[in-house]
Amino acid sequence: MTGTDEVLKWVEYAEEDFILAKSALRRNKPLPIGSCFHSQQCAEKYFKAILVSQNIEFPKTHDLLILNTLCTAAGILTGFTKEDLGRLSGYAVHTRYPGNQPTPDEAKEALEIATTVRRFARAFLGLKKK
Repeated sequence: MTGTDEVLKWVEYAEEDFILAKSALRRNKPLPIGSCFHSQQCAEKYFKAILVSQNIEFPKTHDLLILNTLCTAAGILTGFTKEDLGRLSGYAVHTRYPGNQPTPDEAKEALEIATTVRRFARAFLGLKKK
């Protein structure tokens, strides 16, 4: 797979997560757990698309702070806050286990963060707005 093909594959996967995150909140009975998980996954995959586009290796991680730090080290200044990325990162694992489940408002906030990451990544990668 060429670098461009790999970037586009990460984008394709990120877009599927984005659609799922939005769809989960649009239901008559919203699904905040699924929405938060897919919001995190969308952001994670867009970060990885950015890193792949710059030939930057990254560890197998769901931690958006680590991925953002790799971007920063490469001179890619995203401007995302540690608080937002940290909160969103938690949904990669915490939503997979019963316990402190996110509320619909928290899911909306997670989707907003993912949307911001998506917008930045698509602009950085030179992809058209959707």
